[in-house]
Amino acid sequence: MDKDAKIKELEEEVLSLKTQLQSTEERLNKYLSHNKKYYENNKEVHKKRVKDYIQKTNYTPTPEKKKEYARTAYLNKKEKLKREQENLEESI
Repeated sequence: MDKDAKIKELEEEVLSLKTQLQSTEERLNKYLSHNKKYYENNKEVHKKRVKDYIQKTNYTPTPEKKKEYARTAYLNKKEKLKREQENLEESI
């Protein structure tokens, strides 16, 4: 009987954690979708602001910064390809 009570208690805890997770995910999605909509609507304005700033300050990245940007782009691309490969393997 003690094991049954323990199992029931753990199942109740799992259910409460699942509901808490679901509510947290909903709040997160609301926040992310708001930001995404903002940037989709104001993409051109943002690009123009950045372009104006670069022209105004005569910004030119240093060779070290260029290497850093290229490396991060490479790593992001590599990770994206890895995720796509995993998704293909899962679907098979």
